[in-house]
Amino acid sequence: MAAALLVAGCGGSGGGADPGASGRPDGPGAARPAAGHGPFWVDPDTSAARQLAAYTRAGDHAKAALIRKIAEQPVGEWIAGGDPEAAVRGYTGAAAGAGRTALLVLYNIPHRDCGQFSRGGAPDGDAYRRWVEQVARGIGERPATVVLEPDAVLHLVDGCTPEPFHEARYALLKGAVERLKRQPAVKVYVDAGNAGWRSPDALDEPLRRAGIEAADGFAVNVSNFQTTRASRAFGERLSAKVGGKHFVIDTSRNGNGPYTGGDPAENWCNPPGRALGERPTADTGGGAVDAYVWAKRPGESDGPCRGGPPAGTWWPEYALALADNSR
Repeated sequence: MAAALLVAGCGGSGGGADPGASGRPDGPGAARPAAGHGPFWVDPDTSAARQLAAYTRAGDHAKAALIRKIAEQPVGEWIAGGDPEAAVRGYTGAAAGAGRTALLVLYNIPHRDCGQFSRGGAPDGDAYRRWVEQVARGIGERPATVVLEPDAVLHLVDGCTPEPFHEARYALLKGAVERLKRQPAVKVYVDAGNAGWRSPDALDEPLRRAGIEAADGFAVNVSNFQTTRASRAFGERLSAKVGGKHFVIDTSRNGNGPYTGGDPAENWCNPPGRALGERPTADTGGGAVDAYVWAKRPGESDGPCRGGPPAGTWWPEYALALADNSR
């Protein structure tokens, strides 16, 4: 269990958020797309955007300025459970209408998160395949960047997911990659852990079994805090082992690097003193890094630890701290 907790802490990945939320903010406090966020779409209806509008209406300009650092950046739309086709069509349609690309994080694999803070997922393989089909139909011919199933491969490697489920999970991931890549404008990145977990030597064969050959690449540091420098080095080593595949780095909360002041088994869960990292962009200096993304939605809890609410729940105090600590 401790080994599993050291992975990416997907209890804080946002899987509990409602992808069909409504009530878009308007007025002077509403989020506006910020310059320099690269190709990705800024959703005007995130929790951060609504918090910004609330602070602005209340005249709390100091807090509004902090939350604006989050609200004006593109973040991942976590797609988890339910019937996702309409929600995905809405996100990708809005993004395409703005000349941008939606960032989708698919998080519905059966036996998700080993029964921890973000447990759940599709009830079985057939349900998952139908769910992926709905996602693909929702995307249609519109552009989308997909981060596929945070921790799904890692929890096979570390033994957190029981052995009887391994073959089925590999087949589901491979099938998901192949189905999504039938859409003409989709890029798929299979989650591959973080630089604080294990050596890339442990991941190349599992990623192959999970369909990396048909994918555009892999994602590192999702919902974690490893520095961009460490994440790049980790990703480049792994890339060399999987045919030169490219990768994306989640920089949403890695501005101060990982927390080392508590129980190592819990340092992934709402750690104090963390900061926003590099803003989302495709301008990464070249190499195998396609983009810095904010897959994790900054300000959403990692789980009920250190006084936090359930996983995926907006936590204004934590969001303010992340913004206040960032450059």
